[in-house]
Amino acid sequence: MRAVWYEENGDASVLQVGEMPDPEPGPGEVRVRVVASGVNPSDWKRRQGTTARINLPRVIPNQDGGGIIDMVGEGVPESRLGERVWLYQSQFGRAFGTAAEYTVQPSNRAVRMPDNVDFALAAGLGVPALTAHRCVFADGPLNGKTVLVPGGAGAVGNMALQMARLGGAERIISTVSGDAKAEIARQAGAQYTVNYRTEDTAARILEITDGEGVDLIVEVDYSGNFAVSQRIIKRGGSIAIYAAGDGPAPPFEFPVSNVNVRHVLVYDMPEEAKTAGVEDTNRWLASGELVGMDGPHFPLEDTAGAHEAVRAATVGKVVIDVSDGR
Repeated sequence: MRAVWYEENGDASVLQVGEMPDPEPGPGEVRVRVVASGVNPSDWKRRQGTTARINLPRVIPNQDGGGIIDMVGEGVPESRLGERVWLYQSQFGRAFGTAAEYTVQPSNRAVRMPDNVDFALAAGLGVPALTAHRCVFADGPLNGKTVLVPGGAGAVGNMALQMARLGGAERIISTVSGDAKAEIARQAGAQYTVNYRTEDTAARILEITDGEGVDLIVEVDYSGNFAVSQRIIKRGGSIAIYAAGDGPAPPFEFPVSNVNVRHVLVYDMPEEAKTAGVEDTNRWLASGELVGMDGPHFPLEDTAGAHEAVRAATVGKVVIDVSDGR
């Protein structure tokens, strides 16, 4: 099979393209012919060695993908053959992710996808959808609550806005850096957008909320946004952090009491949380209520370019086209 791999940590130049033996599934596993591979920030950070040092001879990157089951291992029903699936957590604790023509995964990590979902959307579900779901719903129902999603034009932020809307939040706010991103956030479900480059962010959010502040923040930059969060979080509110930012860790000090600060990492969150996220995501996909973000596509041979596009914070979901979907 054609595959992309790295044998040492480093910049995108460590990625190699070539032939590898086709893998075969073991007990409880399925082999998936990959049609599309999604790229997340954690993929290039793992490759670079920022978040994890390589401890295997060879790693095929990328956690997420979409494809077709073409072989099953012992204990997996043959009825799964031919299923169109979306993959999540493919390279966590394993050597081989989705940047290859085939990948072998535990059967439960290959989720049968609704017929109305295409492979590009499937490749953008795993990390963004499950992270967003945990951030949005971990601290209870949203009915009557105000939710703030900084960075609503990002992959996780966009999913979080949609899920907050689907979960019944009364008021949904997003902070953005310009008009184009504001429109993306509004389409996803933000009723209000605040341009953090041109407005006093905290003052504007307090104005929107009649001085009450917000119940939940789905946070993409905890260190960078902490000064705002301190001013706008309600007593008893929650901040779900899926990215801490590059600045120094701020103190957990707030002018109100009982603020819950939750750190969310999709790879090791509870299995029941992953299951709930998968079930809700598939239900909303089937109904057409949850949609993906269009973004640039790259061929498998330019996986390095795809990683660099994500590192540069390209707007939209970056997808690698691995094979056709027939």
